[in-house]
Amino acid sequence: MKQQLSLLLTAFGFFTRIPVPFKVAFSQENLNKCNRYLPLVGLVVGGISGLVFYLSALILPQAVAVMLSMITSILLTGAFHEDGLADVCDAFGGGWTKGKILDIMKDSRVGAYGAIGILLALLLKFTTLNEIPPSKMVQVLIAGHMLSRAMAVWTMHSLNYVRDDELSKSKPITKSLQSTDLMIAVGIASLSLILFVDWLAILVVLPAFIVKVLLEQYFKKWIGGYTGDCLGTIQQVSEMMVYLSLLALFTYQASEITFPFIK
Repeated sequence: MKQQLSLLLTAFGFFTRIPVPFKVAFSQENLNKCNRYLPLVGLVVGGISGLVFYLSALILPQAVAVMLSMITSILLTGAFHEDGLADVCDAFGGGWTKGKILDIMKDSRVGAYGAIGILLALLLKFTTLNEIPPSKMVQVLIAGHMLSRAMAVWTMHSLNYVRDDELSKSKPITKSLQSTDLMIAVGIASLSLILFVDWLAILVVLPAFIVKVLLEQYFKKWIGGYTGDCLGTIQQVSEMMVYLSLLALFTYQASEITFPFIK
């Protein structure tokens, strides 16, 4: 239990700005194994963001409450994943060789592709969440943050880490994710679907998984694997796909459209 607690605190210490109550000695081994608990990080980030939305929506319009919840999630993570998305947009938008892509990805400056990419992503996220029924918002935010982090963990298992130098902005999260770690992460993330008490909610996983696979193929084609920024991109895009899928589900349930194979 002490070891597992150490892994959990390592995950919170590395992936969030949330103060860790106990001093945890850093080690590459712990950093490699803590990925199994990334969905729990998503549970806390999504839960706190959902709480901010709920309290804000009591006295403010939904659009303002959604924006405050988004700001909360960014503050909690230090824009860790958003930064990865911006870097990937810059690198793959401006680089045409593996070396050039990796060089641009290391650059801390944000270019036009990165600025446009992150702006459109945040706008899409805001617009989608603003259409979610307020009574479902907390569950939606928790599911989005948990499932998207499980997709990023899955990518660590599917692809190889491609940076072996000391010039990367951050050390590799893991180079050899074990199947046990992946199963634990997916199992924890799947629990978020229980919040909807509706078997159709399972369908939201499929679009996120398809997008994850497509992005993996794209990354493998151009750079032969993944970097930390690629994982941030997987998390952000998967999170948006979960929100879009749930919005589509709620819209379908509120409409009069019926399909013979779905009761």
